[in-house]
Amino acid sequence: MPLFTCFQCGAQFPENTQPPVSCPICEDERQFVHWGGQKWLSREELAQAYRPVWRDDLGLVGIGLEPSFAIGQRALLIRENDGCVMWDCIPLATPDAVQYVRSLGGLKAIAISHPHYYGALADWSEAFDNAPVYLHADDRQWITRPYQGIVSWTGETCPLSDDILLIRAGGHFAGGTVLHWRAGADGRGALLTGDIAQVTMDRRFVSFMYSYPNYIPLNARTVKAIAEKIAPLPFDRIYGAWWGRNIASGAKAAFEASVQRYLSAVA
Repeated sequence: MPLFTCFQCGAQFPENTQPPVSCPICEDERQFVHWGGQKWLSREELAQAYRPVWRDDLGLVGIGLEPSFAIGQRALLIRENDGCVMWDCIPLATPDAVQYVRSLGGLKAIAISHPHYYGALADWSEAFDNAPVYLHADDRQWITRPYQGIVSWTGETCPLSDDILLIRAGGHFAGGTVLHWRAGADGRGALLTGDIAQVTMDRRFVSFMYSYPNYIPLNARTVKAIAEKIAPLPFDRIYGAWWGRNIASGAKAAFEASVQRYLSAVA
């Protein structure tokens, strides 16, 4: 039976003879249903129309789809001696893409910031001996394809290695997660934020929203809580949610200035 993927958000659903009636992620007010109505692609149809591509994105390997699909997801690979951690996920895992990741050492884990990036997490995990997929338990209701490899971690932090730490920042989603990579940016530290903290188009600041497409901001208390969780972390670089949306240096000061700018704007 086919596996169906939501055309609008890229979430994959369980095998079935017919596509789901609706996508709960897109019906949520943080996303939206495609203007032409709910639309689905089988995994085979997706592979015929799109292909994974990979390239450098500020020193990390990024993987996305061409042409751009759903919300333009791209994953990032952090290479360590015992394998790669995939940060966020894309809706398609092809043999060529899997082989390329194997050439980099394979996947030892997948960690995802929030439900808009769940994509084909089970396909990617299965291709690498059921590599664990770390999703915060506060967002478990949004899992569209239940899978044995999902690790529903709880609490505020979850270490994946000596240099990689997941932090529940909240905000955009209750379980919204950022990744701190202590060895990143040549040892100065890097923060991978998805759009829990969105790198702005000028790449000098970040901002915060409950819904980006529907323009619903976060309140001051929530942004202050995010800032408190980020404050102890050393980092000089931020990797954002899409190709090239990164702050290459001075990111700690940029983050702090961004919080103050945001709080001033909503005061």
